[in-house]
Amino acid sequence: MSISQDRHPEWQYLDLMRHIWEQGDERMDRTGVGTRSVFGTMLRFDLRGDRVPLLTTKRVFWKAAAKEMLWFLTGSTNIRPLLEQGVTIWSDWPLAKYRQASGEDIAQKDFEARIVADEAFATNWGELGPVYGKQWVDWPTYQYGPDGRYEQGPGINQVAQVVESLKTNPGSRRHIIEGWNVAELDRMALPPCHKTYQFHVAGEGEKARLNCLLYQRSCDVALGLPFNLFGAALLTRMMAAQTGLQPGELVWTGGDTHLYLNHTELVEAQLAREPEGTPRLVLRRKPPTIFEYAFEDFEVVDYDPQGVLRAPVAV
Repeated sequence: MSISQDRHPEWQYLDLMRHIWEQGDERMDRTGVGTRSVFGTMLRFDLRGDRVPLLTTKRVFWKAAAKEMLWFLTGSTNIRPLLEQGVTIWSDWPLAKYRQASGEDIAQKDFEARIVADEAFATNWGELGPVYGKQWVDWPTYQYGPDGRYEQGPGINQVAQVVESLKTNPGSRRHIIEGWNVAELDRMALPPCHKTYQFHVAGEGEKARLNCLLYQRSCDVALGLPFNLFGAALLTRMMAAQTGLQPGELVWTGGDTHLYLNHTELVEAQLAREPEGTPRLVLRRKPPTIFEYAFEDFEVVDYDPQGVLRAPVAV
């Protein structure tokens, strides 16, 4: 099913936001803030012609989302590489842990500066546990060693495996990158929200298209989803380039899809706006592997969003 070409694709997002705000089930949640929530949702975006699902009814900081995606692909679990690039979106969880353990009411900017300046401090307090990228490129395995003891084996690089399977067996129904490692959830600062990516090849030859379905078990629609849509589109574009396929469709589906009760001002302001324009994402080069992209390889053009809308992150 394709999106109607006479209606801006961003209306899907705004319709979802309005539906949750007006009809969602009001409930308490892990953070104690409270949400309005619906269960089981879907959005679809055409990625052909370099189209990218960047919201225009508010500014999405796509550069941070791109740097985060590249960070995932390194397998890193420490916020220091992100902070060195000015990306602070993962600071809240380590900061809360440090404040609780130390009793020090340190400001976020001071905490982040210390992470960047002090490698030992970053090692102790910048770790997030085996989140996203660790599972994507180094999923742990276990085996019996020569002495008969059960020990950790070589990690599995799911991303590399999917790239290879798309090239050699495009019709497979197993092109999946999974982040939900049940055995390691308790060690993660935050269990994966955008947890499962499945890829699908449609058509043949030069016109073969790469589609991606992202399943997100828990979705903060106001703050998280705009990042997640751009990140998934970027990953799909990189995967398509690496496998010689054309970009197809991004299908996003959500489990618990919610708006936080303290996001009233953002929601009402955004719903008063109308989408306009067609942002595009250009990949400037194709490196030898998907793990060798750099931020400078990406360019967003024709993006002229309306003003920034801010709201607090629920930790």
